[in-house]
Formats: sequence, structure tokens, C-alpha cells
Amino acid sequence: MNKKYRLEHDSIGEKQVPVNAYYGVQSLRGNENFPITGQRLHPEMVKALASIKMACAKVNARAGILNKEVEQAISSACQEVLAGKLWDQFITDPIQGGAGTTANMNANEVIANRANEILGGKLGVYDKVHPNDHVNMGQSTNDVYPTAGKIGALNLLPALEEELTLLVDSLIKKSTEFDPLIKMGRTQLQDAVPIRLGQEFHAYASLLKRDKERIKRAKKSIQTVNMGASAIGTGINVDLQYFVDIVPAINHETGLELTQAQDLIDATNNLDSLVEVSSALKNLAVNLSKISNDLRLMSSGPKTMVGDLELPPRQNGSSIMPGKVNPVIPEVMSQVAFRVIGNDLTISMCSEAGQMELNAFEPVLFFSLYESIEILTNGMHTLRLNCVDGIRANEEKMKEDVEKSVGTVTALVPHIGYEHSADIAKKALATGKPVRQLVLEEKLLTEEELNEILDPWAMTKPGIAAKHLLKK
Repeated sequence: MNKKYRLEHDSIGEKQVPVNAYYGVQSLRGNENFPITGQRLHPEMVKALASIKMACAKVNARAGILNKEVEQAISSACQEVLAGKLWDQFITDPIQGGAGTTANMNANEVIANRANEILGGKLGVYDKVHPNDHVNMGQSTNDVYPTAGKIGALNLLPALEEELTLLVDSLIKKSTEFDPLIKMGRTQLQDAVPIRLGQEFHAYASLLKRDKERIKRAKKSIQTVNMGASAIGTGINVDLQYFVDIVPAINHETGLELTQAQDLIDATNNLDSLVEVSSALKNLAVNLSKISNDLRLMSSGPKTMVGDLELPPRQNGSSIMPGKVNPVIPEVMSQVAFRVIGNDLTISMCSEAGQMELNAFEPVLFFSLYESIEILTNGMHTLRLNCVDGIRANEEKMKEDVEKSVGTVTALVPHIGYEHSADIAKKALATGKPVRQLVLEEKLLTEEELNEILDPWAMTKPGIAAKHLLKK
């Protein structure tokens, strides 16, 4: 046999494994079978698997069913993985068949081989620590993998929540800065009635605050895990003391507040809690894209279209048109949103596709969920720093638009009636004359009354500006 390889076997047969590899035959088969994304397991998934394996070893040792020396070797190996060592030995693609078995066995083999080495054994000779008998004791891929996936998501979400909070804070600051500025509101991309620019930005903040609450609620749903369920939720091969202690032990290792599902059969074959998290992320993505749409529209032109806002210039906008600057940050935020919305559909289909007592499609589900969390986090970061914080208002343009718009005629309705107001609007559009001038020419209201009624600030809050009876 080639000295660069060692011979290992599994239920399929024998296979050559690189002699210095900490992974084993089952990891290698998975690596060969699933060349899907060209990526490897997410670091948070690797760390979650190591945390679970360490907690399991400690609980099994306390239950008296695992040798203490073996437990200590397994725990030491897990600590090394948690410190970032041996990550190059986790070779499996994140999208894989087998409901995550390859990922689970990759962890079992790496930890077992390192534990064997700690105890003075050789790689690939599992006489001291066995991947299945010791590292995987009392476990199944079907409770380890979904629990690890949820732990990974819970560890990724705080960064997203922090970025979301910072973005909300930035929008609130802008709403205060822009509150004195009056502009034309628009509905269906047509002039409507005046609004304060600060009111628009405050509305964006209110929108994203609701997303914060949705994500907070959804997080709670994935704090329930199925550890102790074993293969299908019945707890086969699970020691009773282990069953009771395993989730608290995982909490001790991770610092999380997980709870064991009351119905482990349900928790093993249904993934609706993960759909709930994805749905909250999709909602956030939709809202961020809507805000980005508005920013692009309000900054459009800037000379020949809306031009209410000036977005920070981040880079040249064209390789052929000198001086052109594009709204690249809102554009990328919308592209992130499109990807997250697509991931949400993938996650929904994964949950729907489960059959009987297991869902085999968790690998692509967690791959998609982790991507959604990370790109939303990064997208909000650049949206805040490279766009929102540097937005400037085009005050003169907004003031000019309010003065020349016929939208202010709406404020006249309580005073001269809908028919007269509509007639004034038509004449203003046809002649180009200001609404104020036409009302005075037709002697519908006095100049003093108009000054009060057409005060733009008064039109941005409830209450009728002028206390006059309807004139007929």
C-alpha cells in the first residue's frame, strides 16, 4: 500500500485515506459524493458540532457509560476545534445528501482521530476512541445536525440584530435632521400632498423596528432543540441520565438557553421553526429593498428627475459617461434582498419536502439560512455607513417642487369643496399658473385665508389649518 495513505473501512467497503488526515473514510466518501458548492461547512456549524460532541462526552461520562479518560481526550479534541484548529479537516460540502450524516461523521472522525492521538494512538486506528461508539455515543445525525444548525444560526443572528439596531438609529438621526424640511409626497409616482422629509425617514425606522421584533420572536422558536431524540424522536439507545442532562450541558458549553422539545418526534421531522426565522429575514429583506427603492427614486436625476436627495458618491457610475454617479449602495441592498427572498423559498421547500419521521433536506436549508443572515448583516452595514449616514437633502429643489405643485390643492377641499378644488387643479395644470394665484383670481378665498390654509408645515400634520366654514 502507498505510504501516503492508510486503509480504512466502513459498511460500503475499504478505502484509502491520506495517512495524515484526521478525517476518515466516511468523510472522504461524502467529499467525493457531494462536490456541490465548492465550499466547506460553515465555521459556526463546525463549532456547534464540536460543542455538542464535548457536551455529549461529558454527560455520558457522568452517567458512567463512557470512560473518563476517553471523555477527557474527546473534550480536549473538541476544545482544539473550538479554538480554530483542524478546520481544514472538515472537508464535507455544506450541501449534501444523507440529512447531514456526512457532516456529523466528519466531526466524529476528526474528533476521534485527534482524541486517539492524544491518548497515544495512531490516526485511523480507532482502538482507543471510536467515531461511532464513543464520539457519537447516544446520538444520531438526526438530533445532532439540526441542533448544531440552530446553534449556528443563533450565534450568527446577534451581529445581524446589532446592524439592524444601528441602521434604525441612523434613520432616526436623519429623521431629526430632516424634520424641518418640507417636500412633496408622492403616490403612484405622482405628486400628492406635502410631507416633511423627516417624517419619511422616521417611517423607515418604524418599519425596521417591526423587523427587529419579528426576528426576536423567531429566534425563540429555534431555541427548542431535539437533542436526546436519537434517530426518529423515540430516544432509542439513549441513556436516561444523558437524556435529562444533555441540553443543559450544551447550554453550559455554548452559553445559549436551549430547551428540549416536549415532543421529540415532532421536533425531529418538522422544520417550521426554521421557516419562521427565514420568514422574518425575508420580511426584513423586503423592507430594506423598499427603502432602497425610495432612496434611488428620491435621488434620481439629479437634475432631470426627482432630485430630493443627494446620496454619498461612492464610485464612478460609468466607464463611458464622465461624472455619472449611480446609487450603488441601495442597488446592492436590493440585490441582497432578492437573494434572501430566494433563500426563503428554498427553506420553505426544504421544510415541505420532509417525509415521515425525518427531513433529509436540512443541509441546503442551513446553507441558505446562514447565507441570508450573513449577507443581510453585511448589506445593512454598507447601507448605513456608505449611504444613509451621508445622505443630504436638496432643500431648494424640494421647496421649489412644493411651490409649483398642484398637490397643495387638496388642502383647499374643506374650505371651497371638492368640485372647486378639482377645477383649480385642472386650470393650474393647463395654464401653469400657481394654485394660489387662481384661487385669488376667482375670489374663492382671501389672501389671509390662503396663507393659513396653504402653509406647507400645517399640511404635514392632522387638523385643518384655517377655521373657516366651507364656502359654496
